[in-house]
Amino acid sequence: MTTNEHLIGRAQVDDVDAILAITNDDVDAVVHAVRANADAVFTWDYERSRPALAKLYEKAKTSQWNANDLPWDTAVDQAAVIEANRIQNEGIFGPMDLKGTPVEGWTDDDWMRFHMETQNWTLSQFMHGEQGALICTAQIVETVPWIDAKYYAATQVMDEARHVEVFARYLDEKLSGHYPINAHLKLLLDDIIADDRWDMTYLGMQIMVEGLALASFGFIHQLTTEPLLKQLLRYVMSDEARHVAFGVISLQEFYAQLTAAEIRERQEFAFEAAVRMRDRFLSQEVWERMGVDVKEAVRFTLAAPDRPIFQSMLFSKIVPNCKKLGLLDAADGWLRSRFEDLGVIHFEDWVDTTEEYGALDAVAAERVGG
Repeated sequence: MTTNEHLIGRAQVDDVDAILAITNDDVDAVVHAVRANADAVFTWDYERSRPALAKLYEKAKTSQWNANDLPWDTAVDQAAVIEANRIQNEGIFGPMDLKGTPVEGWTDDDWMRFHMETQNWTLSQFMHGEQGALICTAQIVETVPWIDAKYYAATQVMDEARHVEVFARYLDEKLSGHYPINAHLKLLLDDIIADDRWDMTYLGMQIMVEGLALASFGFIHQLTTEPLLKQLLRYVMSDEARHVAFGVISLQEFYAQLTAAEIRERQEFAFEAAVRMRDRFLSQEVWERMGVDVKEAVRFTLAAPDRPIFQSMLFSKIVPNCKKLGLLDAADGWLRSRFEDLGVIHFEDWVDTTEEYGALDAVAAERVGG
């Protein structure tokens, strides 16, 4: 029987010591190399035999947008935006009892610095994740054996380059600092890139990482009052919805051919990816920069009353897409049980991205400069 120790290196999902034991030991490095073991696959079958992928490809070609056309002259006062966001959203997250916590004595200035650092950290992780998507999608172009999938994946490579560009520019021009890649995100991206099976690249990146990104972008888009970031996220979301749909459409066909043992392996990979992504949102690097005991801060974060809301949000796209792929209930519901343990199974009947992407992609008709 596969155990949590085997999959995620710990018996309990919320084992703080084990979570913090995963660290990024080359934060000052400019280049990080991962050996990819997959074969580059040519196909001599040029027949356009997958209409759903062909439709996505046509949408992608007409939905390209230029990052330079965003209103970069928009003035952004980071502190003023944080305060405006607090006022707009104060009814969403209730007050917390801070007595006995590491932040009990924080002043208003401490909290402002924390929120600024958190915004810098969050967008830095989005930027790093988008570069991971750029590399993984280029890998899909190489490894997927279907011409329709190669065509579409090539358009996604351009999308991901644009996403890295806009997040890097927003961080440089509008915010107040960068963060290195979070250790848990780095570990997950390394695992995805190193796997030699093309469908694992799809599952790890298109379904799990991109699914979480789509949900996160939507959440921040609702909460922010900053017009440039709101517009930037709206355009990125329109791309991301196509990307996740690409993964669902492709894997549905491929999973129909797999054995029960092979499907179980995909379930285990999905669970491992889910935990890694959840762990990366504990903001260890922010607490460290704020001079707070990281272990106590993570315990405080895990126990926060708004944590279940935020954590659930992360999986609002992943769970229905896993259900669409048949991963929830295969192997006697193994992944269903794990998602129940994570407290996210209630999203299973939400709209999956193959049905949703058309609405999000409608932004292409209003694209910047169009």
